[in-house]
Amino acid sequence: MNWKRIAGLDNLSEEYAYGQDPVHGYVSARKIADKWTSTTCGYCSVGCGMLIGTRDGKAVAVRGDQAHPVNKGKLCPKGLSEHYTLQAKSRALKPLLKTNGKFEPISWDCALSTMIDKFRGVQAKYGAGALGVISTGQLVTEEFYTLGKLVQLGFGTSNFDGNTTLCMASAVAGYKRSFGSDGPPGSYADLETADVILLIGANVADNHPILCGRLERNNEAILIVADPRVTKTAMLADIFLPVKPRSDIALLNGIAHILIRDGLINREYIDAHTTGFAELSTFLEKFTPEHVAQVTSLGVETIERVAMLYGRAKAATIGWTMGVNHSTQGAETVSAINNLALLTGQIGRAGASPFSITGQCNAMGTRESGFTSGLPGYRKFESAEDREELATIWNLDVARIPTKRGLAYPDIIEAAVAKKVRALWIIATNPVVSYPNYDVLIQAFENLEFLVVQDGFHPTPTTELANLVLPAAVWGEKEGTYTNSERRVSKVNKAVEPPGEARSDFDIFLAIAEKLGVNDEIFPGWTSTHDAFEEWRKVSAGRLCDYSAMTWEQIEREGGMQWGGERLYTDGQFETPDGRAKLFRVECDPFPEQPGGAFPLILNTGRTVEHWHTRTKTGEVAILDSMAPKAWLEMNPRDAKKLGLKMHDNVSVVSRRSRVDAIELRLTEIVAPGQVFMPFHFAETNVNRATQSAFDPISREPNYKQCAVRIERTAEARG
Repeated sequence: MNWKRIAGLDNLSEEYAYGQDPVHGYVSARKIADKWTSTTCGYCSVGCGMLIGTRDGKAVAVRGDQAHPVNKGKLCPKGLSEHYTLQAKSRALKPLLKTNGKFEPISWDCALSTMIDKFRGVQAKYGAGALGVISTGQLVTEEFYTLGKLVQLGFGTSNFDGNTTLCMASAVAGYKRSFGSDGPPGSYADLETADVILLIGANVADNHPILCGRLERNNEAILIVADPRVTKTAMLADIFLPVKPRSDIALLNGIAHILIRDGLINREYIDAHTTGFAELSTFLEKFTPEHVAQVTSLGVETIERVAMLYGRAKAATIGWTMGVNHSTQGAETVSAINNLALLTGQIGRAGASPFSITGQCNAMGTRESGFTSGLPGYRKFESAEDREELATIWNLDVARIPTKRGLAYPDIIEAAVAKKVRALWIIATNPVVSYPNYDVLIQAFENLEFLVVQDGFHPTPTTELANLVLPAAVWGEKEGTYTNSERRVSKVNKAVEPPGEARSDFDIFLAIAEKLGVNDEIFPGWTSTHDAFEEWRKVSAGRLCDYSAMTWEQIEREGGMQWGGERLYTDGQFETPDGRAKLFRVECDPFPEQPGGAFPLILNTGRTVEHWHTRTKTGEVAILDSMAPKAWLEMNPRDAKKLGLKMHDNVSVVSRRSRVDAIELRLTEIVAPGQVFMPFHFAETNVNRATQSAFDPISREPNYKQCAVRIERTAEARG
């Protein structure tokens, strides 16, 4: 309490004082730095360049890097306040071991010895696969690469995946199906040069706001947005397509039908560079505009107009995010998007791309190097040639390298429910909030014999359930690289020391390898992340994601370097055995849990611009928390009237699995009748108590976006 302020003697002159920063001029005195360190933002996948200002070894400010080609000095609200996360009150400071239900601080040596003893004990009793590991999209690439080797070659378990499966696995699988490899073919520049841009389930204004600047600079483009909800991005559109939930496949197939019907396809490109056209053409005959109109709720004239715009475009880009990926048909939807690009030859040219906009800051890095769904360098577990190649580089017996992928994230959780996975190591992710169907996850955790959570923050809902907590450094406290959505590798630099006894994830991995006795074998001579980068350059050489020509110095100097150049597949040669892309027939199936009876509404979930994922970081930043301190539920006024609900009522979301209580109701035409929307960031009102255990059979990504619910006033529900 500030008694001077209460007494009227404090006018906050110190708090609002200004001074002269030697680099940036007249600024708030609190933000004057004695050193500025260039780095890359640690939130989303846009990959903004920024500067961290430090004074007396503490971060006091951040600024957008005006020389960086991605953002040219601009930052979103999260980036502008990112330095506050480094000194958050909830930073994890010491290793903690739970004894008799209570955490006690222990030494690092004791923590790592305990971890290895427990893990090895479980593996000796139940088999190597009884250990599962779940990582994140937040580490630097060099740490992902190191972790993959440690898990697969050190601990000898293939049950290893990351939380990127919860957001990007369908894009990965869709690219692999169509083109033979992961890797977004286009660049952000395409958003500025395309004459038609179709965004599907992509609310970039909230999720990737800096990309909106690219859209705004392209005054000539026609922007088409397809989404069940009138998002902020939809409000920017020239044409908004309010499709019914999960009818995007029908829309895509309907556009393809019209393109073929009216001869708006590039037959020369199709014949030279694809397979499957005849089968696709026959399959699409049933997706007439009239049929698609019934499925999507769009008008026939609108569908025809959109198809004509795309088919006649000189350069057309299709972008998507979680509205496509979060589905039991996510991978197939991506294949349908890729079909449109291939049918028209809208790939490998300026402004022409099927472009997945990635989620986390380094989801691309783990996709390339992480040793989870594939071998490093976009190699295949099933390929003897790929395994031999890696064994030679690593100087290891090829028998050490797995011949198939282990369990994916949701399957690791299900295996824990079935008591097949008995120990779990979770790194920099918070599944108690982010994983669908909360009760299933809790059952999985209750069946574990030992749970280790390695994180920069404690307590979180997940660390609180751990047997052992390992404190880790975060963004701003370590060095390496991130790869963004356009395949741009950017430098990440250390500006401050980690707090307390926290260590970088890389140092933790090397210390574990040392105790396992595998350090000299799998990390020979390594002392820093730069050693990992140098080996990764060799491993990636000659692959699609080739880093071999890059150095940290070049990456820093050029504001990042794009592997593959500005765009992929410029020559029409794909990463398939015959060099041709594949056209897929994709059925439009109903989503798994249809509304009706006691659960008449469709629940949609998503982000808001102020927060990041489960708020372990942004919840600690006062300015962000004050802008969006709690969750809310959006409902159409017509539905609210039927239920007798009013604006700002406290309501409950009830599904067949569980309920979420005391949510503020917002009445808005942003959502259509029969649908409701709720952001997923908030542990206090965790929407994933209601979502379902339904996953894409190809990618294993969860179907977060559609589940059947009812809404009732919380007071009535409790009464």
